[in-house]
Amino acid sequence: MSFIVHFSWQNLCRRPGRAAALLLFSVLFAAAVFGGTILIISMQRGMQVLESRLGADIVVVPSSARTQFNINSVLLQGTPGYFYMDAAVMDKVAAIDGVEKVSPQLFLASMTADCCSASLQIVGFDPATDFVIQPWIKETYSGKIADGDIVTGCNVRFTEDRTLKFFDIECHVVAQLAKTGSALDNAVYANADTVRRLTESSQKRGMNQYNSFDTDKVISAVLVKVKEGYDIEKVRDDIKVNVRHIKAVAAKNLISDISTGLTGLSDMIGLFIGIIWILCVLIMMVVFTMVMNERKREFAVLRVLGTSRRMLAGLVVGEALLINLLGGVIGVFVAGLVTALFTNAIGLLLGVPFLFPGAASLAMLAGGTLLAAVLAGGLISAFVAYHISSLDTSLILREGE
Repeated sequence: MSFIVHFSWQNLCRRPGRAAALLLFSVLFAAAVFGGTILIISMQRGMQVLESRLGADIVVVPSSARTQFNINSVLLQGTPGYFYMDAAVMDKVAAIDGVEKVSPQLFLASMTADCCSASLQIVGFDPATDFVIQPWIKETYSGKIADGDIVTGCNVRFTEDRTLKFFDIECHVVAQLAKTGSALDNAVYANADTVRRLTESSQKRGMNQYNSFDTDKVISAVLVKVKEGYDIEKVRDDIKVNVRHIKAVAAKNLISDISTGLTGLSDMIGLFIGIIWILCVLIMMVVFTMVMNERKREFAVLRVLGTSRRMLAGLVVGEALLINLLGGVIGVFVAGLVTALFTNAIGLLLGVPFLFPGAASLAMLAGGTLLAAVLAGGLISAFVAYHISSLDTSLILREGE
């Protein structure tokens, strides 16, 4: 066995150009399989976390939000934006039959130059009624969110003394949430009183697009929990009929577009992986066969010198497996490095939640990819070995005379 490996390696080193060409196809194969599978798994994980973060059955916003902002982007992806409606809407929604809980939220968007390198979504919640945001926070912070305290998404950067300034008001960062793989990682969360102060300051500084209004009398959204046994769609329709100037959306519909897009994108990536696998195997099979045909006389001499057909086939198999194993390792490393370094950029480019797999999942995926590379090498070597075994040694040697 050691002789076969040593001889196969020497043959590859004697023909660096050919070996490099075969290695390139093997690298492309492994990178496509490993990288593509990472994309699919990361999108699925991101979507699962996003669904768990939504929490409410129905989201009620002002009807103006439909035209002024993309509500899906604001509520699901954390794209900065804000809008307001009369706080009395919450009481009207709470009176609808089938509504179990309601909780208000107040939105604000920071200015790019005011605190950070990019505008951030600021979400204010009512600690007394909230049933969505506080469960997230308790995963990393068990203390009370006092006035002036904020909790940030994992992508938000703050100073060493754990402060961020919005509209000339300094806030203290008490916790940072775990990564979700969505734009929620770029948001800031605080109690409603803190966000009211920030909103008033933005008005005074001329940084709020809405004219002066009483921040105690407005909210941006109402999150609704429907009683068990009630139909969510029917409760949503009742809210639309009985409460004016609002838009009510079932939470499952908020993510339907993303889910549909995710399914289609995953199917495309899976198809791409399959096509790349087949193409690489076919191309390497053709190239390997051409290379072996050029070495027919070498193989014939080896047969005359006493090398068995089995040993000759072992040399061919050894070269194919070495190429594919080495290419697999390089491909896995390159694809893993690229996807890890550009996780956030990939998520933004694809427009879907993107949560990178953990170390254990990556290790299993890398092992599977290397196994697939070895299997590809086995297919190629089996085909070429069969071709070599059918060579007529005497005829090949006479051709060279």
